[in-house]
Amino acid sequence: MNTPQPTPTSRLPRSLQIAVALGGFGWTWWRRHRRAPESLPARLRETLEGLGTTFVKLGQGLSLRRDLLPAPYLSELEALHAHVPPFESALAVAAIESAFGQPVDQLFAEFELVPFAAASVAQVHRAQLPDGRTVAVKVRRPGIVAQVHADLRLLRRFVRVSQWLVPGLRRYQPLELVDELGQSLQQEIDMVQEARNMRRLAHTLDPLPYLSLPHVVEPWVGAAVIVQEFSHGAPIASRNRTPRGRELAGRLLDAYVHQLMGSGVFHADPHPGNLFELPDGRLCFHDFGSIGFLDPAARMAFAQLIEGLVANEPQDVLDAVVAMGFISGPVDRQAYVRAISEILSSLATLPLNEWSMADAIWRVARIGAGAHFRLPRHLLVLMRTLFLAENTLRSLDPELDLLRALGDRAERIVQTLQQQSTGRPLHEKLIKGAEQLPVVAMQVLRQLRLDEGRPALSLHHRGLEPLETTLARTGNRLALALVTLGLYLAGSVIMLHGAGPRLWGHLPVLSALAFAAALVLSWRLVRAISRSGHL
Repeated sequence: MNTPQPTPTSRLPRSLQIAVALGGFGWTWWRRHRRAPESLPARLRETLEGLGTTFVKLGQGLSLRRDLLPAPYLSELEALHAHVPPFESALAVAAIESAFGQPVDQLFAEFELVPFAAASVAQVHRAQLPDGRTVAVKVRRPGIVAQVHADLRLLRRFVRVSQWLVPGLRRYQPLELVDELGQSLQQEIDMVQEARNMRRLAHTLDPLPYLSLPHVVEPWVGAAVIVQEFSHGAPIASRNRTPRGRELAGRLLDAYVHQLMGSGVFHADPHPGNLFELPDGRLCFHDFGSIGFLDPAARMAFAQLIEGLVANEPQDVLDAVVAMGFISGPVDRQAYVRAISEILSSLATLPLNEWSMADAIWRVARIGAGAHFRLPRHLLVLMRTLFLAENTLRSLDPELDLLRALGDRAERIVQTLQQQSTGRPLHEKLIKGAEQLPVVAMQVLRQLRLDEGRPALSLHHRGLEPLETTLARTGNRLALALVTLGLYLAGSVIMLHGAGPRLWGHLPVLSALAFAAALVLSWRLVRAISRSGHL
């Protein structure tokens, strides 16, 4: 087996490897950003690939942040889904035997040492069980857990230092991005979690006759190894731009309508490498390290969002993105409705086969330069899934009219959501609610007795977040000013008394340190005030 040869930087401590790689990209950017900027996106992708799993996943996360990077960078970072070289087969065998406590030749009748697939988290070997079943054995890369933890610690330190040097970075919430990356990676490198994901998605996909997924071969699941059914099929990319590709695009769209609107559990990595067509024509999903969830309220809001986009109703679109959580805090509703109308009008001028629901949602959420924009993990997973699914659909059927396709499925979406919201018959709900009334009344009376007959009232203020932020910032600046003044005074007193060792025979060392610290804090204070525009 061909294994990658170690590079000079691979022998360095991890922190120095990262510093050398990122420093090299920074130097390349400084040299080329004016003369040859078109070469920089590929250079960034190569840098992240060279740094391994953590940074590959970071690049995949950044590929969705259209508020941070230009389009050429986003396009290159999307290519980080490509395969990476496999690791040594002996290490895979050792991991399997450690996970299950038996030699490989006892666990399997046959085991292929050469993996047939390798990715940034794991590689996959074909094997045969003693009962004759062909299985896929997925083995986590050795040392990846320790490396991910170390990389995340280094990333957090780097981000904190960067925020201190460039305070303007805080508005992009880079620490939150690293934390989201950490949560996602913790799940993807845990094969026990992946097995849970497979079992949960099986409940969603198994009832659909046109879909399939490999099931876990129980009980062969460990933190570093998982054994699953082997799926014989052709990569879905081989059907691109063919009549069969158009049929598979329709099935893939149906699959995500069912997952997003029906169960609320969905496969979150639908790039072509994870999708296959089985010999019987079924669409088969692979790689379950990442799945997403939408609760019933989010599903209802998402359906409203799709309906508003399809029907060109800006007010419904705004209500939906607020309900889903993309926008927080008080907003100028009229200004948002006008901005959404402009976005929908611009989308209406596009050819129908270029219309993108994911891009429309992103542009709506980013109105006002993202002042009220939020992207918690479940929405980040949703947006990533939408972009990947759309790209796969376009590859299968470049002429796909997504707007019309969603409109054709609108009735099915509404029926699904109505069934979920209705649940029990209405009379049963009324009876259940009536049964709760005495309990509620008893709780109110008990609270009145505890409060001497005075009802307890809770007041919730809205619109005070900007005032709270301003007061907190003012308090921080006052504290910083007092500390700075104290350092100047301390330095002056030490200089007058001449205490301690001296520099150049005149300036006390302690005084010099106090003045230096005071100057740094003064620079930060002046910079913060100048950036705010208020003295």
